[in-house]
Amino acid sequence: MARVYATASQYEAYTGISPAPADIAVRLRRASQFLDREVFRYCVYAKDGDGLPTDALVAQAFADAACAQAEWGIDVGDTTGAAGVGWGRVEVGDVRLERSLTATSGADAPGRQVAPAVWDPLQAPDLTPDRLLIGVVTS
Repeated sequence: MARVYATASQYEAYTGISPAPADIAVRLRRASQFLDREVFRYCVYAKDGDGLPTDALVAQAFADAACAQAEWGIDVGDTTGAAGVGWGRVEVGDVRLERSLTATSGADAPGRQVAPAVWDPLQAPDLTPDRLLIGVVTS
């Protein structure tokens, strides 16, 4: 079962947007899965049997990070990377846009990047190394 680190009410509190978008539960689930893969797997923290943080400060930081990632996806309008797939060159009248043909997977799309605001709660001064270590590679 996929871990989900934030709720709709946490999203509303984080963003100040109320009500949250109708699909926020799906967005938070996807943001949580994305952060599990891109960030949290490289972190060391106390967790329960489901892999969720047991420390309240770490849990709040993960919730805020998930909210930041979901908000980023809404802001850039593309969480799947689909908007960045499939074109190397586009011409409309006198305007021509080009990019490398290797950039067609969507992985380089803004919605498939870690939102800059994700790092703010994860680097809070209260998250001392005995609570959260970031950037640890283990197997």
